[in-house]
Amino acid sequence: MRVIAFIVAAFVAGGPAPAQAWHEYTHTDYAFTVTFPADPQIETTTYQLADGRSVPAHVYSVRQNDGVFKVTVAELAGTGLEEGAVIDHAIKTLSQGGEVKIDIPHRIYRIYGRQLSILGADGSRSTVAVFDYNGRLYLVEGKALPGGAATVDVIRFQQSLV
Repeated sequence: MRVIAFIVAAFVAGGPAPAQAWHEYTHTDYAFTVTFPADPQIETTTYQLADGRSVPAHVYSVRQNDGVFKVTVAELAGTGLEEGAVIDHAIKTLSQGGEVKIDIPHRIYRIYGRQLSILGADGSRSTVAVFDYNGRLYLVEGKALPGGAATVDVIRFQQSLV
């Protein structure tokens, strides 16, 4: 019995650090919650649409070790663009210079979008969720940098979107 207790203790002590550093970040104005590994930097920028127009956007991002965790919210209200065209353009932009390995339907509650896995030309790997909801485009991207081991964190981040 002591051997089993010792093995369990060794496994717990020798495993990865607990996920206590990850914190849920809620932005009520943009109706999303996601779990970041640290407090995100917030940047106001623009997002270019398929027709060449730029719209206001906000980017919430964290770069930690060998991973980049980013949520982009672009304002689409009044653009007159169809959801399919917006999402297709977002996928094309995100995968530029890389290869889409997985492109499947994705859903959070009653909100439908796309889930992607992208292999970058540089060897990076991204897991992405794309949604067009309530006049906004949401891009949730976790990227494991080349040679890094952040793949689990990338998936955890992308799947934490609420």
